[in-house]
Amino acid sequence: MRTTQLSNLKEIRPHGTKSFPCAIYQTRSIGKGTLVKHHWHDEVEIIYFFEGDFRLEINMEPFFVRSECIYFINPGELHSIITEKSKSPGEDAVVFAPGILSFDSYDAAQMQLIQPIQNGNMLFPRCLLPKHPAFAPIRSAFMDIMHSFGRPLLEDAPLKEGAVTDDLTCQLYIKSSLLRIFAILSSHHLFIPTQRSDDKRVESVKTALTYIKDNYKDKIYIRDLAGLLNMNEQYFCRFFKKAIGRPPMEYINEYRIKQAVRLLEGSDLPVTEVCLESGYNNFGHFLREFRKYTDTTPLKYRRNLSK
Repeated sequence: MRTTQLSNLKEIRPHGTKSFPCAIYQTRSIGKGTLVKHHWHDEVEIIYFFEGDFRLEINMEPFFVRSECIYFINPGELHSIITEKSKSPGEDAVVFAPGILSFDSYDAAQMQLIQPIQNGNMLFPRCLLPKHPAFAPIRSAFMDIMHSFGRPLLEDAPLKEGAVTDDLTCQLYIKSSLLRIFAILSSHHLFIPTQRSDDKRVESVKTALTYIKDNYKDKIYIRDLAGLLNMNEQYFCRFFKKAIGRPPMEYINEYRIKQAVRLLEGSDLPVTEVCLESGYNNFGHFLREFRKYTDTTPLKYRRNLSK
């Protein structure tokens, strides 16, 4: 059965609060398949894999996770996580806007690290493994952040949404831990000046995913998606499947069912209304697709929420 840990594409929801844009996420696998769907955001993300077998895709490049490690996602990078074995636990993540570490005094840290990261002129390293001398202290700082949010690592009951905090003391501890991570990376010369050229394929994928996100309630035609990217339909289908791992209509149906799950969890709408709000005009088709992706019916899914 596929996980119901859900995510947006270009995430427009705030990570954290307006005054403190930092949140943590704990995603647990319930079987082989998509753990975190393709999406991107303007914040930095630090992902800690404590074990397992995963395929992390960043800007259409695969990275295979076979043991404990830490990955960094830079702002704007398209990413997803696939569970490759049925008994892989999951991952913990901290998502934050670098601006929360900004200083009124325009010091060297502001000029040489924080502002370049905000402007896209400086990148985090892609991955740290346990053998690297920076790994242990960064993992310790990461764990301190999780504990400051009140969420211990390896907890059995994962969060469905990002945990936030308005507590001043907790925020100070979190900021100090993030600054510690910056200091450790800087001391090991791990920040990377930007030397990349924009990958038009990634921007094309983002364009298609954004269109699906904005129009999933309506009829979506392959010709419209292909036209957005100035491709013919056949080439677009091959391009999309290679980038995302599934054909466009399968992705659209999966996205619509994701919206249906959210409505079942967060509203009292009748199932027929959920069907329409999720982009399905045929109730029978909706039921078949819902069962395909959740192994149950909408009514049973909602009943199980209260157990």
